[in-house]
Amino acid sequence: MAAPRDTLQSLIARAMRGRQIPAMAVLVIRHGVIATEAERGVRAGPSSQPVTNSDLWHIGSDTKAMTATLIARLVERGVLSWKVPLARELPELWLSMQAGYRNITLIDMFAHRAGFKDLIDSDFYNAFYADKRPLHAQRLAYLRMALAQPPAYAPGTRNLYSNRGALLAAFIAEEKTGTSWEALMHREIFEPLGMRSAGFGPTFGGQNLGHEKGVPVSGTRADDPSVLAPAGGVHIIMADWARFAIDQMNGEHGRGKLLKAETYRFLHARQGGTIYGLGWGVRADLDGVRGRFLTHAGSNGLWWARIVLVPDTESGVLIAANTGPDAGVNKASDIVEKVIVPALARDGQF
Repeated sequence: MAAPRDTLQSLIARAMRGRQIPAMAVLVIRHGVIATEAERGVRAGPSSQPVTNSDLWHIGSDTKAMTATLIARLVERGVLSWKVPLARELPELWLSMQAGYRNITLIDMFAHRAGFKDLIDSDFYNAFYADKRPLHAQRLAYLRMALAQPPAYAPGTRNLYSNRGALLAAFIAEEKTGTSWEALMHREIFEPLGMRSAGFGPTFGGQNLGHEKGVPVSGTRADDPSVLAPAGGVHIIMADWARFAIDQMNGEHGRGKLLKAETYRFLHARQGGTIYGLGWGVRADLDGVRGRFLTHAGSNGLWWARIVLVPDTESGVLIAANTGPDAGVNKASDIVEKVIVPALARDGQF
């Protein structure tokens, strides 16, 4: 049995207490269905307009699992290959890229072992807010810069979390299909799963807004530049995010709508001795519980999102907040997770 909605709201209230968090939402999945969903707080502090279950939440880097699934769809069709070296995928960049990147693969990109660092020059980054070129051209410019920089480490020898891998994979998909990542996501992920609320970039006035130091932020600078969206640019209602999460878990049991069972398992397996699958962190223990967990967190600095899935029992928890880590939201998220994850593991109530 799932805990009632008011119990979940009380847990959210405890997690928010003493912190400058305008609103949080939590959704619990049990045995492949949404068991309980609750939210608490306001859309845009200091207003009194409460959040509801129809509000959008920006999920940041939790987008990477969706991008990886999109790539997997194209791999299953033979449009792409997990193991083709980058120099063969993008021969037009062969001369300008550092030699160390020439043999990296799509697997390396998603498992954060491609040699990429993450931070870039702030002026270069901010210029994309005003860039009027098509997004594909912007992504090419970004990647020319990234691939011209020396690797932060020898590719394949270690892992370092970076947004560049997902962006590079998305760009390759755009090149091979002649279709934007955004259109591919709608066609290959959102529409087949009925994720009607899913979109890209910032939310705007009148909606749930992200916050910085308690102040709501709207407009184009309420998110990273759109050039980076494949690494972390999706906003969505909680129930639609759960549709994706449920399909990921159903898929391992042969009931997925998007991929073959073995492909889901491949996405969810640790790659090359790292702690990463493809778009996921993969854990053997979490919150004092042994098991197999798929995890990820995301934030653009104004929002927070956290997902923990237990694919063997098709259960999980999704957590979102409309403020960034400066408000202590990661600690609030931990309070919720450390109550719910052990309960899911023992298949009991929290």
